[in-house]
Amino acid sequence: MTRVLLLALALLGAAPAVAGEPPRAVIELFTSQGCSSCPPADERLATLARRPDVIALTLPVDYWDYLGWRDTLAKPDFTARQRGYAHGRGDRAVFTPQMVVNGVTACVGSDEAAIERAIERATGGRPALPVTVRARAEGGLVRAEVEGAAAAPAGVWLLSVVRSREVTIGKGENRGRAATYVNVVRAVTRIGEWSGGPARVEAPIPEGEADGYVVLVQSLRGVKPAEILGAARIGDF
Repeated sequence: MTRVLLLALALLGAAPAVAGEPPRAVIELFTSQGCSSCPPADERLATLARRPDVIALTLPVDYWDYLGWRDTLAKPDFTARQRGYAHGRGDRAVFTPQMVVNGVTACVGSDEAAIERAIERATGGRPALPVTVRARAEGGLVRAEVEGAAAAPAGVWLLSVVRSREVTIGKGENRGRAATYVNVVRAVTRIGEWSGGPARVEAPIPEGEADGYVVLVQSLRGVKPAEILGAARIGDF
């Protein structure tokens, strides 16, 4: 059962954080094995994943499955997440390949210049996300410490991530292509709430495949995802 403990940071004790500086941006690529325009974006995401100031994630969607190939990594939850972003932006633009930066700015996922512009718009020139998140996994639990100011309540999310997946696509627009996907999200789980100030969130490590995890503090529009306020990764990916 998820446990959320709101405590002063002075009472949290000395807890080592994940190595690395706080990220400037979280980039989510919505892609599909059935999309002929997606391979360049998948390669661009792999390049972004090597940047120390970015958490770059692949979220395969399922709405192109009808074209003749069922995406082996896609999940309906990822399609719903992409549509939620589009609803929040007000443009209703849902397509592949699409990158969403910090939950607020979208662009074509293969356009390098557009991606850089989207990062600049989404970050507003900040060197890091405004909310500090420190996270680790131990004893069967993910433990996250959050600190910062909040204009409105936000959710705390745990994303299970696999470092790489290779897929040979048998049908559809990419038939015969051997594709490699990097930092593939396998599950998105809401593990707590945050309304500002110092807090600790603890949750059991989810079952299922994962090479690591990402903890997101993300504001909401109703039940739909909105701006990503803070993030931390757990693991080497």
